Amino acid sequence: MHNPVLTDNTYQKFEEQHKEFRQATALTRPEKAQKMMGQIDLLIDSPEGLDFIFQNIESLSKAGIFEGSPWADPSKLVASLVNGTLKSGHPNSTIEILSELRLLAIAKGMMEIKGTSPTDAENFIQEVIVANLEFVFNEPLEETRLVMSEHELKKVHTLFKFISEKTKLDNVKEKLVEELTLICEQRPVVTEKQRKIIALVKEKIDLDPKKDLDARLLKFQRCIYRPTINSVNKDYKKYRTLLKTLTFDQLREESIEMSRAMLSFGLVSQYHPILVIHLIEKEQKELVPLCLGLTEAGTARWREHEAFICDLILKTIHPYNAQCLYGLAKMLESGIFSREAVRSGLANMLTIKVHPEVEERILKSTKTPHEKISALQYLMGALFRVLGQPLGVGQGNNPTCQSARGISMWSQHAPAKLINMVQTAATYNDLTFRFEAKEIKSSEVGLGLVQNLDHNLDAVSVTLVPMLDKVYNEMMLRASGRGEDPHKWVNPALYGQWIQIGFASAYDYLSNAIVDYNGFISVLYAMCHPKYNGGHRLIYPNPVGIFITSAKGDMLGFHAVSLLRVDVDFKGVYRAYFLNPNNEGRQDWGQKIKPSVYGNGEIYGESSLPLHEFAARVYAFHYNNLEAADKMDNVPDLEIQKIKKLAKESWGRSYTWLETKKIW
Repeated sequence: MHNPVLTDNTYQKFEEQHKEFRQATALTRPEKAQKMMGQIDLLIDSPEGLDFIFQNIESLSKAGIFEGSPWADPSKLVASLVNGTLKSGHPNSTIEILSELRLLAIAKGMMEIKGTSPTDAENFIQEVIVANLEFVFNEPLEETRLVMSEHELKKVHTLFKFISEKTKLDNVKEKLVEELTLICEQRPVVTEKQRKIIALVKEKIDLDPKKDLDARLLKFQRCIYRPTINSVNKDYKKYRTLLKTLTFDQLREESIEMSRAMLSFGLVSQYHPILVIHLIEKEQKELVPLCLGLTEAGTARWREHEAFICDLILKTIHPYNAQCLYGLAKMLESGIFSREAVRSGLANMLTIKVHPEVEERILKSTKTPHEKISALQYLMGALFRVLGQPLGVGQGNNPTCQSARGISMWSQHAPAKLINMVQTAATYNDLTFRFEAKEIKSSEVGLGLVQNLDHNLDAVSVTLVPMLDKVYNEMMLRASGRGEDPHKWVNPALYGQWIQIGFASAYDYLSNAIVDYNGFISVLYAMCHPKYNGGHRLIYPNPVGIFITSAKGDMLGFHAVSLLRVDVDFKGVYRAYFLNPNNEGRQDWGQKIKPSVYGNGEIYGESSLPLHEFAARVYAFHYNNLEAADKMDNVPDLEIQKIKKLAKESWGRSYTWLETKKIW
């Protein structure tokens, strides 16, 4: 069946243009090729259209579509270059897609080209898949989102879905282990991406437990599909029945085994809620802390609020809403339940009626909503996850780093405020904020940065982000035209009064240049570097603006992160630990600056860099303007010049630099 957008006329047009191209003279070929490529570009952003072109790829190849281009000889193609070409847009991205389809056809024995065997073609396709997992799972990197249009992203994702379904994935195990580790080490609130990879491995790759890589992939599989010995080869009904036959000691062992599986990667299996609910209903509640993998402190908090938390579990958690158990466990560990305002807020949440538009967004975000789970249950479950894993909040494929950063900050430092905000937004599909003594109501202001929300978010985010985005945009409009960065006023208004009054920006609006960069870095280090600020630590996350740079160090745009802490790592290096709302573990900012997400002292959810490398990408931050002045002189010039060199040779190439001194 055709995509409704792809009418018979679209296919017919392609056939006509293909025929004209085949019959064209040397003089008219370029024009005919251009027209046909335009038609192909229209076709390939849908599975039906792409499959249609795949069936015609041999004919296109023989007609000479690749002749005289860098794609002419498939044996000379380089898999690592595919990503950049796909991002460069039509017509290059279109011919690159045709090249992948040709290689797939060779791998499948549908066509032959001298010098490229089916095995060569298969290996090339596998390499391309591994190097482009952002497209396979439709999770584009920040840089990708900035440079690719919606249409380009759609057609490239369609291609990778198509080729990964038709390719053996045996040779990509190492890369898949690395990818799963990078994602799971961040403990993201949304776990669909790693679940998709694990499901893909289970479905498409035969694993041998005696081989190291296979054993590691099996460990990821087991935590979801068979977390305990008792769950092997049992559906949920059989598992529930089995639990009724176990003794107290056997249930104790089952609880320990279940929590161990969850804590290994932060992934919850659908068997886990069945066990927890069984323990509560059968009055064996003392085993629940073991089942949630709680420490002594977490267990003490469970005992203190047992009745309340049991009620939350029974009203919220279900095998198809299982992941929130990990968030609940982390809430118990953090002590958040000890706050009366948090308990009251959660109790209130259970009584609300979700607005129809919010309900629609929530159910859309769950991909396959289950008939027995309400939108409110999904929302409550997401609240557990966000409150328990504040550093796991992500922006998805949306330009909403500001909103994601806010949800994370409130979760850490104003959880009751966040719950109340969610309650209001979910009930009324509206939010109000105060900005400079005037009210901003999200329903009464213009559009934000998001025109089409990508729903690959948690239910809390899909509830709040459309409104936060509009409010933030309105604040930015009201604060613009003052000769300074509007974030100076917007950040404290949006996030809360713990944001410091002082605001430093490397960019000067009046001169349209980078002014007194030496002073800017001195203030940054006086604010956050323990060696130069008297050993002071950051108390609250600092909303920091950074320049996004490509792997070549070229300036791409701006991004919002939160600087969480500065600490010495295992090697004695001062590092910046920060929240990056795009949850990305494979970034390359150029100049060998590559943020890490684990292995350098990161807490789950943090990214980190040596402090001087992080500083070289910062353009704005908040600070205590009463404290900074007397500490700026502590920062050695050698350190400043090292950072300045990195900055000037990357994003700094896009700006004029002035040495004029500013008063900080």
